[in-house]
Amino acid sequence: MSRPAIFLDRDGVINVETGKHIVRAEDLALIPGSVKAIASLSGAGWPVVVYTNQSGVGRGLMTEDDLESIHAVIDREIANHGGELTAVYSCTHHPDEGCSCRKPQPGMLLQAALDHDLDLAASYAVGDSPRDIAAAHAAGCVPVLVLSGSTRAYVPDMFPSALPHQVFADLATFAQWLLSTA
Repeated sequence: MSRPAIFLDRDGVINVETGKHIVRAEDLALIPGSVKAIASLSGAGWPVVVYTNQSGVGRGLMTEDDLESIHAVIDREIANHGGELTAVYSCTHHPDEGCSCRKPQPGMLLQAALDHDLDLAASYAVGDSPRDIAAAHAAGCVPVLVLSGSTRAYVPDMFPSALPHQVFADLATFAQWLLSTA
């Protein structure tokens, strides 16, 4: 039987959005409260899946190993708070490749649902950009916008293809809300 999950964009939701590619683990700065929020969600039984565009690999700015090192830091910090990620999906293609996994396409969400028997319609997809919200809609998830990354204020006109269902200051605020209502 399928179960609902929490899907998270990475940059701007878990770690600080810098406006450039994070290519080394030592360049990663976590948003305060984000890993504790993930640990709280996973501790409450929610599968937590990261889905992230990481074209730095396709652009030749970093390797798959570099990307894995960055994700290992995030995994370790979440584990230090007693939580875990169910999986991490990364689109490493160059934006010009036209793949089905690069957001705003729903490919990573669809693949995660197949791999982990997840109910997309009952799942939340949390992101900080219009492409994250569009991917959530395309996959049939509940789209949630956080204002901790590339979008700092909610302006509906910024979302021409699909609006978020809910808006929160950051991942920690979303997690507090979800855990208090679930």
